[in-house]
Amino acid sequence: MMTMQSAGLLKTRATKPYLNPYVGGLFLGLVLFTAFFITGNGLGASGGLNRLVVLVQDAISPEHVDSVPYLLSMAGGDRNPLNSWVVWMVFGALGGGFMSGFFNGRLKFETNKGPQITKRQRWLLAFIGGMFMGYGARLARGCTSGQGLSGGAVLSVGSWAFMLAVFAGAYALAYFVRRVWN
Repeated sequence: MMTMQSAGLLKTRATKPYLNPYVGGLFLGLVLFTAFFITGNGLGASGGLNRLVVLVQDAISPEHVDSVPYLLSMAGGDRNPLNSWVVWMVFGALGGGFMSGFFNGRLKFETNKGPQITKRQRWLLAFIGGMFMGYGARLARGCTSGQGLSGGAVLSVGSWAFMLAVFAGAYALAYFVRRVWN
């Protein structure tokens, strides 16, 4: 639980500038290369989040999980859906993001929005967009990090097509939602 003293610590930390994006991209490439070299797997988050959902499904309705081959491969019988490297990578990414925000003075509660939209509308749009992205990630068999970084790095045609579709869709949708940011 956050105390007033720790909340004050968050407010008094000096904000450090962001890393140069080219340097950050170089570090990300080195992390991706190291992940492929050591584990034989790339980076991605949707598989880990999917396994967390399957954990809940297995707790609520194990007979359903045991009857669906896709779910059975992750949590059927006595299998633990958390017994996968991708689950722990998601927790590591969340922890690393939290630590980076804390140590660089950017850990705070805020809602970024344009002047023409309320906080409630912004959260609603973010939730709806997140639902579409989550569904699309499972449909495409990977999220933007898994498809864009890992798939793109190994020159997967499907991953390149996915990322082109993501950018095209984002540009097309931006025309219709631009008023909320102006």
